[in-house]
Amino acid sequence: MASWQDLERDFDEFPAKVKARFEAGTNKTIATLRRDGSPRISGSEMKFDDGEITFGMMDGSMKLRDVRRDPRIAIHSPTLEPPADHPESWPGDAKLAGRAVEVPPPPDTPFADAGFFRVDIAEVSLTYVGVPADHLVIESWDADHGYRRRTRK
Repeated sequence: MASWQDLERDFDEFPAKVKARFEAGTNKTIATLRRDGSPRISGSEMKFDDGEITFGMMDGSMKLRDVRRDPRIAIHSPTLEPPADHPESWPGDAKLAGRAVEVPPPPDTPFADAGFFRVDIAEVSLTYVGVPADHLVIESWDADHGYRRRTRK
């Protein structure tokens, strides 16, 4: 597992591109695991804060119950459509997976019963259309393989 700060320290361009994809819109999609192990997807907000990826969940929400029971999560960046006339100019989409680690609520929060988390990152990926626009480029990092860049036609 790694923190966001670890990735920023070890790599230059890759974390900056991933962060830009996540910051392209407010609403991300988070996947959690239900009690029976099946996936649940929900809208969520997250931010990059002091070298960490952080997010919160409302008290009583199903995703908060999921994460407190099983901290494994995946988060997808906001989805942006590739331009039809120039798909290679699409910035792509990003995903990350890891574990949600509960942290104390901020001292000034009016939501003391909410859940506040940081992410211990297991994997990160960025997918976009290459130049020429006849292939996909997949950049990724995970603890077993480190950084990789692959193409797929």
